[in-house]
Amino acid sequence: MTIRIIVADDHPIYRDGVVTSLEETGEFRVVGTASSAEDAIRLADHKRPDIALLDLSMPGGGLTAVSAIAAAGSAKNIAMLTVSEEDENVANALKSGAIAYILKGVSASELRKILIGVARGEAHVSPGLAAKVLTFMSQTDQGKPASLLQGLTKREEDILRLVAKGQSNKEVARALELQEKTIKHYMTVIMGKLHARNRVEAALIAHEAWGRTD
Repeated sequence: MTIRIIVADDHPIYRDGVVTSLEETGEFRVVGTASSAEDAIRLADHKRPDIALLDLSMPGGGLTAVSAIAAAGSAKNIAMLTVSEEDENVANALKSGAIAYILKGVSASELRKILIGVARGEAHVSPGLAAKVLTFMSQTDQGKPASLLQGLTKREEDILRLVAKGQSNKEVARALELQEKTIKHYMTVIMGKLHARNRVEAALIAHEAWGRTD
């Protein structure tokens, strides 16, 4: 099935290049482009895409667009594509509702691969940023202590360990011989226990607690 996506970036040449890269394999259909937060919000509401791919520094602010689109539910999933490696920007994007934070240095093939996962609801943070973001979040938000992991059941811990390694719900279900919808239910429970706002945050908490021993 073709993934419907909107692309918002205020640099026309780069934006056009992203559009071409996404559409050249037939896996994606770009249903609209925008150059500002206001345009992106309006476009998402009109097109209801599978993914809203947003730049952080466009006029009006990428974080503004993330928050508005997430609150309205006008895109199934939101991904950031940016040059910023600032801890605060990454953390705020994830807190606002993005499930992926991608740096603009990625290749076209890698971008498509990441976004195919995003369309399935899989979280992604560009390598090298996850540990930095976790440290920043732990310093600015004390509501997510790793000790909360002690409240997980053995099954919940098994699932979270696989999610923290980047596996999708489908891959986790296959590994544990469970149904995908069962994994989704478990993840809802796990995020509730960890007070995590999304899969990324739950995975980051797990990475901090278990990363050195896994």
